[in-house]
Amino acid sequence: MSNIVHKLSAAEVSQLIKRLDFETTNLPQGMKAKIKYKGTVISIYNSNKVMFQGNNAESTAHELLPNVSTSNTSKTSSPAKSSNKKVASHPPFNKHNCIGSDEAGSGDYFGPLTVCATYVSKEHCQVLKTLGVDDSKKLTDAKIVELAEQLVTFIPHSLLTLDNKNYNIKQASGWSQVKMKAVLHNEAIKNVTAKIETDALDYIVIDQFAEPKVYKRYALTQLPFEERTCFETKGESKSLAIAAASIISRYAFVKNMDHLSKKHNTTLPKGASNKVDLSAAKIIERWNIDVLDDITKKHFANRNKALALVNKKHN
Repeated sequence: MSNIVHKLSAAEVSQLIKRLDFETTNLPQGMKAKIKYKGTVISIYNSNKVMFQGNNAESTAHELLPNVSTSNTSKTSSPAKSSNKKVASHPPFNKHNCIGSDEAGSGDYFGPLTVCATYVSKEHCQVLKTLGVDDSKKLTDAKIVELAEQLVTFIPHSLLTLDNKNYNIKQASGWSQVKMKAVLHNEAIKNVTAKIETDALDYIVIDQFAEPKVYKRYALTQLPFEERTCFETKGESKSLAIAAASIISRYAFVKNMDHLSKKHNTTLPKGASNKVDLSAAKIIERWNIDVLDDITKKHFANRNKALALVNKKHN
């Protein structure tokens, strides 16, 4: 199966939608229209990128978009099944079928901890590059939302969210953040392996947040396909599977932060800076410490700093 991606203008997208009877309702977020035409699935995203998926993707794209420049096109073909491999040192992950995992929110006082694992096959690597998938730390929140809403429509993935209430319960019971992340990463990876043909899986790549032996001790369950698993620092730059997981996990975190901000009628800042302390102090003053604890990671030093700001103001 081939995948073709075109970047179109708004006018070209409008013309394409008028040409065929596209479905435009009840679609995933980020998708504008979708149709199956001559055995090819055509997905149009809000970014005006159009993906053709199927054995006849190339000919269908040429039929429907004969005047579109090939400079705005990405083409990939399905890889042959690969045999199981022993993990090498820093292999070229983007030339292999990989599961990647990453998390967001671990350094933020407000908001949950989100973890995602994604499966990116060789055939999808060039597609992801064309869409603009990159390290989420280099992307704006708006770009992350745009990309994530495209990725979740065709990339096998598992997204897990540990909200603040349950995060604080785990932390109070003695779980370190590293343990929480290890458990969530391992669970997300297991979920993805259940969605794919694992015979074709070459590597599992985890964005490293702890030494492998620490991860294995904390994960609670056996690592899926441990012999194919790599731990990589700065993994987003080495694996598109990690980059995709980073974007989706960050997307979930951003959406959760937006929800909490609306619920409390304020803009909650990300991170753990002095600005965060001030925002936390305002929430204590407006409501109380319990309301603050419901939307934060209680063990962060920001909590005591916010209480100190409140006490200083009233003394």
